[in-house]
Amino acid sequence: MKLAIGGDHAGFDYKQKIFQDLSQQQLEIEDFGTHQPTSVDYPDFAHPVASYVEANPDSLGILVCGSGNGVAMAANKHAGIRAAVCWNEELARLARQHNNANILCIPARFVSPQMAASMISAFLSEKFEGGRHANRVHKISC
Repeated sequence: MKLAIGGDHAGFDYKQKIFQDLSQQQLEIEDFGTHQPTSVDYPDFAHPVASYVEANPDSLGILVCGSGNGVAMAANKHAGIRAAVCWNEELARLARQHNNANILCIPARFVSPQMAASMISAFLSEKFEGGRHANRVHKISC
């Protein structure tokens, strides 16, 4: 599986840990930064992750910022992206099952590292259920 990861300064420590943990698995990971904890602008990292996921339809993305909202707003400007802000495992699971989310947005200031790891595991392992959800997902793009 191809995976893109990125985040701003508020998500830096989480992103580094996530990258380290996922590197142990058989994943092709692209790290779009930030690569330092100094203040940066989240769109500078959300847009490259979203572009990567758009260009690689079988890939998924993970974005991390303080609230998860900024990176989600930037990523969702891309037509092929369905970025979901999640704060627990069930939401991450449902984002994939019901919404065919392709980017998980983690609010680093509001979830523990353990919860982030659980959400990522659920997000990466779930599949889109299709069925009644497919028509709804097709209506998302403008």
